[in-house]
Amino acid sequence: MPTARDRPPEEAAEDTSFARGLRLLLTVADRGEVRADELGALLDMPLSTVYRYLRTLAGFGFVDRHGSGYRLGPRLVISSGAIITSEVVIRAADPVLRMLAEETGETAVISRRIGLSAVCLHQVESTQPLRVSLEPGSPMPLERGALGQVLLAYAPPEIIDEALSASPPVTTGAGSGEGADGPDLRRALTEVVAAGLARSEGGDAPGAVAIAVPILREDGIVAAIGVLGPVSRCGLAWRTRVARLLPEAARSIVAAL
Repeated sequence: MPTARDRPPEEAAEDTSFARGLRLLLTVADRGEVRADELGALLDMPLSTVYRYLRTLAGFGFVDRHGSGYRLGPRLVISSGAIITSEVVIRAADPVLRMLAEETGETAVISRRIGLSAVCLHQVESTQPLRVSLEPGSPMPLERGALGQVLLAYAPPEIIDEALSASPPVTTGAGSGEGADGPDLRRALTEVVAAGLARSEGGDAPGAVAIAVPILREDGIVAAIGVLGPVSRCGLAWRTRVARLLPEAARSIVAAL
């Protein structure tokens, strides 16, 4: 994926500002509850800047003030209000991702929804010289790719409506991977829930095929786990095997949470 160094200076500056806000949000998620001064110290960020980000995030419902600290807001917690930190998810997922990468020969990834983005939490890369990888912490629109579509398909209805209202034509979902928009994308998300998985070509990374499933608990979706590889190497037999392996991998992570 392109980095800030590959982009014009004005775009790189925007990326840097967004990345700082995202790191702050992920730190709140990881800590469960944290004070503004602690965020400033952890992120080496002026307190005035911390408060500016917190005000913006609170305005979108992404964080909530709780006494002297801040925690995830109503738009980011799973349905019962339970909070599972990203650190806990990564710790539970890491051995499963390693086994998936070894078994499939390709990169295994776990992502989580932050607002209207799918954020890569952790990956175990393929050992192949030609491989697909995502940048941990990098955001991607929910409507793009298998990982994002799994997260969107199981999101609250208001999140689905908001994402679909702003979505351009994308590569979808549980079936053939044809482009869809509006009602077609909504139908594709329904198919993702019915099938329990999503597939995409080129949506998660250029030239890549991806298959992903939800990590579900009784109180809602926690994350999405998937495997990504080059289209040229990942044929029908590979896709069929990965589609069988992923649900068991998801159940293993749930058991470890």
